[in-house]
Amino acid sequence: MAEAVASNIPKEFELTDTQGFVARDDNRKEIVIALRGSASTTDILLDAQVILAPFIAPGVKLPGGAKVHSGFLLSWDALSVQAILVVGNELEKHPEYSIVTTGHSLGGSIALLAAVTLQQNFKTTRTRTYSYGAPRTGNKIFSDYVNATFGENAHRVVHGNDGPPSTAVQYVTNFSNIGVEYWQYTHPESEETTKKCDPEGEDPTCSACIPSQGITLDHTNVRSTTAFLP
Repeated sequence: MAEAVASNIPKEFELTDTQGFVARDDNRKEIVIALRGSASTTDILLDAQVILAPFIAPGVKLPGGAKVHSGFLLSWDALSVQAILVVGNELEKHPEYSIVTTGHSLGGSIALLAAVTLQQNFKTTRTRTYSYGAPRTGNKIFSDYVNATFGENAHRVVHGNDGPPSTAVQYVTNFSNIGVEYWQYTHPESEETTKKCDPEGEDPTCSACIPSQGITLDHTNVRSTTAFLP
């Protein structure tokens, strides 16, 4: 059972309505940041802010030209300072622990921004990120940086005909996915029906080949588990 350690980080933020928590898993020796997907009108408005912006966050320095989704960045900006403080405090007490960020949909993209921020602030700590049904988060320069820095410590899970992971490229061609994608391409869900895709992120034989249909049933369910419903 993961022990919550971040009671000083509110689950909801007045500015962006971002919801999430920080927990410590003493069995796996991990500090986990989990972020929820779109759950309010504010979240939907942030999803729609598809303009790319420079990734400005505490302690972060990326290659020139690296940009990310401005709405996702605004969501992360609302809690980044508090998250860094809480994770830093936990690492002082447990320096051997690793960092894991995770989230569904919008939360998955924010989790990626969190992973980049925390990796740069705690360079000697292993940082991994796992997203489920997350849309494209940044441009090619950003995704190349993530792939080079995280390698197979950056994971994307896409369930069947999940719309959001392929949405941004239809409207803003400068967006690019990160790797490694795990595409659960048909039913029933199993290891045999899940494909590990090209680690560069944009694999035309994986979910990138699916025309986006927006929010689909496959988006709301991951491996037969409901990810979010009102």
